[in-house]
Amino acid sequence: MKARRFLGLFVVAILGAFVAVIVYARLFNGEAAVIEVPSENKVQYVNLPGVISGSALDFTGAVEQSIDAVVHVKTREFREYQPNTLYEFFFGEQQSREAPPILGFGSGVIISDKGYIVTNNHVIAGSDEVVVVLNDKQEYSAIVLGTDPATDLALLKVEADDLSTLKFGDSDALQLGEWVLAIGNPYNLTSTVTAGIVSAKARNVGILRAQDFSIESFIQTDAAVNPGNSGGALINTRGELVGVNTAIASRTGAFTGYSFAIPVSIVQKVIGDLIEYGAVQRAILGVEITEVTAELAKRENITKIEGVFVASVRSDGAAKEAGIRENDVILSIDDTRVNSTAELMEVVSKYRPGQEVRVVVRRDGQLKQFDLILRNLEGSTEMVKKDDVLELLGASFEPLSQREKQNLGIQSGLKVKSVREGKFKKVGIREGFVLTSVNKKPVDSVNDIAAILKDSEGGVIIEGVDRGGSRSYYAFGM
Repeated sequence: MKARRFLGLFVVAILGAFVAVIVYARLFNGEAAVIEVPSENKVQYVNLPGVISGSALDFTGAVEQSIDAVVHVKTREFREYQPNTLYEFFFGEQQSREAPPILGFGSGVIISDKGYIVTNNHVIAGSDEVVVVLNDKQEYSAIVLGTDPATDLALLKVEADDLSTLKFGDSDALQLGEWVLAIGNPYNLTSTVTAGIVSAKARNVGILRAQDFSIESFIQTDAAVNPGNSGGALINTRGELVGVNTAIASRTGAFTGYSFAIPVSIVQKVIGDLIEYGAVQRAILGVEITEVTAELAKRENITKIEGVFVASVRSDGAAKEAGIRENDVILSIDDTRVNSTAELMEVVSKYRPGQEVRVVVRRDGQLKQFDLILRNLEGSTEMVKKDDVLELLGASFEPLSQREKQNLGIQSGLKVKSVREGKFKKVGIREGFVLTSVNKKPVDSVNDIAAILKDSEGGVIIEGVDRGGSRSYYAFGM
């Protein structure tokens, strides 16, 4: 029995060895099997915008033609020395001395070989001196030609030749997911480049709410932007300027994933106005608008969630005159679709008072078209020119008597009678202040001020005496 079992195991072993030899011979000593991968399944490089087919992702060309046009902006703000009253109480009156200046920094973009530089208004606001440092470390004193707090933009001017400039791109053509580069000077680290994609467009984040008629329609990106990048360039992969970096979304003050830039479409309009007129020409439709949400659509019986809802119409506005009514839904302006308040404001911001636009609205389920003439904030089609300097100052004046001049110890002067919104209010000039000179020229009348400012370019220096008799100085851009 045992012999029979042993014989069976022996036969199985022999057969197994025989099979193993045959398999080995076929698999290892035979011809190798070749698997052909179909061409459509082969690994290929992905073509990216501005990248040569089959090459790795490379931004060096875009950066090389752009980086010299991005500058470092350094500011100084001088303060009046404030004595330490507690110290003086115990140790006597301190000797008067100058307070250390407040230093600031940011970035800017050279947009013209004539020395025009665009930056953020918050970079230079309140500053007494502005210095621009080029990428090759050359420094130039800059004057502020104009500012627009409503869009947080400012225009600087330096006296220099043969400067590198950035070409304007098309921010309207940007697509979500498109590569963009941020160039600036974060934390005073000059000429820093970061990359990201366009995360969103026409983003309103509410950082300019304190300004009258603020316009927010930011390009949102995930390119790293930090303090000091403000005013710097956002470029596409062709090295064209598509935005001016302005803000970050952060709870810490440092970059945490999102940054925001002003579209170049807004930048071109604002800077063009400042160069040509010395003031931004703000056009409005004359309506109050709000987003079309699911809740609003249900309440107002709106069949489709699109466009921008007209909450009210100004009695003296262009919209009312053209026939637009409350509860209309604005769908487009000059064939440009608008689906948010930010998009509508961005589109309208490109126009000036007196220009005609075509507005398409949905009313009671029907499409209607209106042609209207845009107006300014005052309800007219006129444009504010640099000649209207007194309007820009936002103040009224009254002459001083000879006795008042003697009491103040001055030879010339003009008293500020009232202050409204304008340059004076922004820099802190109040009622009762006495102007003695503008740009170091004595003034005795409103005509003197107008004549001096009409021939001035850039910064304006106001000298005078406050109510307490102390001599004070103020500076601002026109």
